Formats: sequence, structure tokens, C-alpha cells
Amino acid sequence: MPRVLLTGFDAFGGESLNPSWMAVHALHGRRISGHQLVAAQLPTVFDDSLAELAQLLRLHKPSLVLCVGQAGGRAAISLERVAINVNDARIADNAAAQPIDTPVVDGGPAAYFSTLPIKAMLQALQHEGIAAEVSQTAGTFVCNHVFYGLMHHLATRRGFKNTRGGFVHVPYLPEQGSPGMPLQEQVRALRVAVRAALATQRDIAQGAGALS
Repeated sequence: MPRVLLTGFDAFGGESLNPSWMAVHALHGRRISGHQLVAAQLPTVFDDSLAELAQLLRLHKPSLVLCVGQAGGRAAISLERVAINVNDARIADNAAAQPIDTPVVDGGPAAYFSTLPIKAMLQALQHEGIAAEVSQTAGTFVCNHVFYGLMHHLATRRGFKNTRGGFVHVPYLPEQGSPGMPLQEQVRALRVAVRAALATQRDIAQGAGALS
């Protein structure tokens, strides 16, 4: 059975939980549109997160990858459009690293667009009454690091030509702060987003590939 790889992060920045991991973990083992969902946790650590992601890609050979991260302060599911080749950490990661103005990949393109149908996913989420938006920035912390690393891997490694990938940010849980979104709603949102992505091969007027 073809697989969809979902990743979330461990808690960081003094938090005791991370809804990105809780939401994808709730979907582990489920099936959508003939695909099995596989959830895995990435460390909130520069470089180590990409090493773990590369192992997961080799192991599962997914047809679609959706990496998920937490974005405190956002009130909606954020479908990320573009990953940039910059690490610029406002805070230290979970290994006390804090890279400033360094590339994710030396010599890599300036940016990559998501290859997921984010406009179709947005329509599906809004149709279900779920707060959602297209975001133009995934930041410059570990979330963007993983997003860029994912897209670079899919674009340059043999065997991943037909694998589509992208990144989604979820809000805080209500117990973490405001604005927040209940975990059950986040899980529903990811399920709707994955179903829309699997059903849509060509998005509505969306760019794709690398930016140089």
C-alpha cells in the first residue's frame, strides 16, 4: 500500500508539548484514499532533524510527505508555500545550537516551492469550516530547515521524482496560549488536507520547483 509520511516535532522553547507531533501521531496507521499514514517525530534540532527525515524517506518511500510544525501566535492552519535556504534562529534549538545567517544546504537554490496542491487543500479546509490560510513564510527556525531540506531531498535524490511534499504549521493548543485550536480540530484539519492533496494532482495556478 502506498504511504503518506507525516512528521511532527518534539517540544521546544520551554514548552512541555508540541501539537504538531500530537496531531500527526493521532493519524498514525489510518488509511486515506488507499494510502497508509505513517507518523514520525523529528527532533527540534538543526541538521539532526534532516538526518532523521532522510532515514524516514528511505525507509518508507512515501508518495506524499507532509511535515508539520507548531506556530504559536497563528490562529489558523498555515499551508506553507515556500522554503528558503536560510537558518537564522531567534532561539536555540533543543541541542543548544543557534545558527545565524547560514544556509540549510551549501550551494542549494535560494528557495523551493511546496509541491503540494496548497490552494486545493485550502479550499477543502475552508469548505469544512476549518480556519486555514496560505502562508508565505515558514520562518527561519527548524521548521523552515526541515521544509527546505525535504524539498531539496525530493528534488535531488534518485527515486523521489514523483514524491510530492510540503509543510503545514498548526496553532497552539488552547492550553498553551491564545490564539489556539483544539487538538481534535487540528487532527481533522490534517486529515482533510491529506485527502485533498491525494485527490489533486494539479493545483490552481501554483508555481513549483526551485527558485534560484
